[in-house]
This record gives sequence, C-alpha cells and structure tokens, in this order.
Amino acid sequence: MGHAGMAAAAVRYLRSADAPPVAALPRPALRCVGEDERAPVPQAEFRRVLGNFASGVAVVTAPATATATDPQATADAPQGAAPAGFACQSFSSLSLDPPLVAFMVGRTSTTWPRIARAGVFCVNVLSAGQGELCRAFAVSGADKFAGVTYDAAPVSGSPRLAGTLAWIDCTIHAVHTGGDHLIVVGRVDALGASEGDEAPLLFHKGRFL
Repeated sequence: MGHAGMAAAAVRYLRSADAPPVAALPRPALRCVGEDERAPVPQAEFRRVLGNFASGVAVVTAPATATATDPQATADAPQGAAPAGFACQSFSSLSLDPPLVAFMVGRTSTTWPRIARAGVFCVNVLSAGQGELCRAFAVSGADKFAGVTYDAAPVSGSPRLAGTLAWIDCTIHAVHTGGDHLIVVGRVDALGASEGDEAPLLFHKGRFL
C-alpha cells in the first residue's frame, strides 16, 4: 500500500464508529529567545547539517490583484501591478482529506504580503532544467516575470509557469508562526502534472543537482 492508500485507510478508520476519540494536543507556549539565552545550535552549523537533506524546488506565485472574493484588496492594488512569486524549497503535501499543502516563507519576505493580500497562490514544481528560472525568482526586487512564459491557473488566476512538472492551485487556508518563518497552509482547488518523465529540480548542500 502506497502513501496515498495508507492515508486514505487512516481517514476511513478515524471516521468509523470503532475509532477512539482523538484528543487535541495542548497548544505549545510561544515565546521569544531572551537576549541572555544562547541559541542551542549555531546558525552556520544548523545550515550545514540541514543542507544534507535534499529537497525539491518550487516557485510560489500569486496574481497581481486579489480574486473577486476580496474586492478591497483588488481596489488597493496599484495599477499595472505585476504578479508575485518567489522560489521555495520548503513545500510539502499536508493532508489528503481535506486536500492541503503547506510552504514556509520568511517573515521578512517582501513577496509574502502580496500573496497574503491576494489570498490565493499556485505552487509550480520545477523540473531539472529550470535552475535559471529558480534563480530568477530567488532575486529580491527584480522583475521576476520578465521573459517568463505562463498562463493563469484555473481557479486562482495565479501564474502557472510553462515547463514545470506539476502545479497546485490553492486558496490560503491558515497561517501559523514558526520562529523567523511563517507556515502557510493552502487548500487545493485544482492541480495537474506534466505527462513527461523529466526529473525534478533538486537542491542539496547549497547547489542544484
């Protein structure tokens, strides 16, 4: 049984009459590290060790203006505004029922407020030949969409980049704090994948594989 099959079986079991009640875990206390407290792990060492975990790479995009569900955000958007997008390593599937995905974004990101204002996003899973595209979306302040071919994702209207392995069209479901990052949960409204067999773009120890 694959991962999807095991997840579906777990959902069926939890819905059955024989399943024991599931108690919610207590919410952990949130606090900042005090100035007199030493960080348990040096940041350089943290980056070096965690860099051994190879990850896929995606570009998270959002439309230039909000959808019709948020007319105020649409009214606030500047005329001629460009769509938003940034390169993202920290993307993962989260839930099968309901279908949820998640990505992490730094609190200091200048792109995130634009995605949050739109209320929707599209995750574009990059293929092995799209390293330069990834680098373009990792740059801050540039016109990231210059020369990039894309169309509109079917539900959100977010840019759906050409040549990617897969796309996941989402509505923002929840946002949680996670240290110096935010954990963004999206509810999947539509998705699709290419029919080819091209390898994914992977990032490992600070470089593409």
